[in-house]
Amino acid sequence: MSFRRRLVLSCGAAVALVVVLGCGLAYWVVRDTLRAEIDNALRNEVAQRGAPGELGSSIAIRRGDLLTDAPAAFVTEIRRTEGVIGPLIEPLGDDEDLRAVAEGRKDPFFADRRLEGVHVRVHVARLGNLTLFVARPLTEVDSALNTLRNALLLLALGGIGLAVILSRLAMRAAVRPVAELTDTAEHVASTRDLTRRIDAHGDDEVARLATAFNTMLEALERSQRAQKQLVADASHELRTPLTSLRTNLEVLARGGPLEAGDRERLREDLVLQLEELTGLVGDLTELARDEEPEIEDVRFDALVEGAVERARRHAPHITYAAELEPTLVSGVPGRLDRAVGNLLDNAAKYSPAGSVVDVRLRDGELTVRDHGPGIPEADRAHVFDRFYRADTARGQPGSGLGLAIVRQVAETHGGTVAAEAADGEGALMRLRLPVFSASS
Repeated sequence: MSFRRRLVLSCGAAVALVVVLGCGLAYWVVRDTLRAEIDNALRNEVAQRGAPGELGSSIAIRRGDLLTDAPAAFVTEIRRTEGVIGPLIEPLGDDEDLRAVAEGRKDPFFADRRLEGVHVRVHVARLGNLTLFVARPLTEVDSALNTLRNALLLLALGGIGLAVILSRLAMRAAVRPVAELTDTAEHVASTRDLTRRIDAHGDDEVARLATAFNTMLEALERSQRAQKQLVADASHELRTPLTSLRTNLEVLARGGPLEAGDRERLREDLVLQLEELTGLVGDLTELARDEEPEIEDVRFDALVEGAVERARRHAPHITYAAELEPTLVSGVPGRLDRAVGNLLDNAAKYSPAGSVVDVRLRDGELTVRDHGPGIPEADRAHVFDRFYRADTARGQPGSGLGLAIVRQVAETHGGTVAAEAADGEGALMRLRLPVFSASS
């Protein structure tokens, strides 16, 4: 059974139950109202028959010999509680019930009886030493209730049928977005086409689901485009060092004699190209990481201090001036260390020998300022893109992924990174992370 059919049947059953209960409640309310009117009329009849001077001295009085269908027709029997009860032409009820009421063993009561084939409502009550039995036909009430019962039955059947039809129409409109969502999901699964979208209207749960699905498709499409771009860029970047390696290896494979200077230069080129390949592969691996690392509290100032010490060893021609405020952040130490190291290496790469790189950490913001040529304003928005190189950096070594890794680390830790022009000359990099706590 389809989801739509289950919804239609469920809604139809719920409405049908409400209609049946409503009809039943209406029937019983009307029935009790009509019965209450009859009971009030019987009480008034008892009060009238018990009026002084009307009863005389008769032991048994029968009034209303013919039971008619008129709503005002009464049959009345009056008996004394003392003495011998004389025989009646046609007993009106159970003598034992009358005697029980007369002797006080039973409270006055109302009941439904049949007298002379007519359905009547009876009331037995005691007034002093008299017991009264009064009855009134229910012919008119039964007729009205029968008509009401038939009308309510037709209403219930019509209501159930209408509920099923309306439920089907309503479910068709309500389930249409779900059907579109299903079709889109099946289309994407079969064709790998992430450009298809669902028309989402309104702000109900189904519309929100469609919007979330569209958002997911957009994220997947961006991820797919980025993946394809990464593969294309990586293929392009790997081609140059691989070509150089192949050329140098072919020179070695010729087997001819090489001068000592040429052999040394060839060896240095091979080592440099292998290091470049190793760095490029490492950067690509870092960007391609998709696992969820374990988050821990990190003393960011101590991490930056260690990165600065390594940078001093790798670039002895550069002076690093560090001012670090004790800072505690929440993150992955290895990735944060890689990001800080890339910022320091980038500053050293573009700084002239003997210059100073200023490193400051305050309020969760790390700034790295060099005194190099700086970054042109048109390139500042792109220096964190993968494999992007400004015109001034074309001749510099590197894979073009260092700053892209910095941005990825910053975003995964809930932070930001930006490039600015430094006062005077050089570039200023700002890495801001959410501060867990800081102490002086």
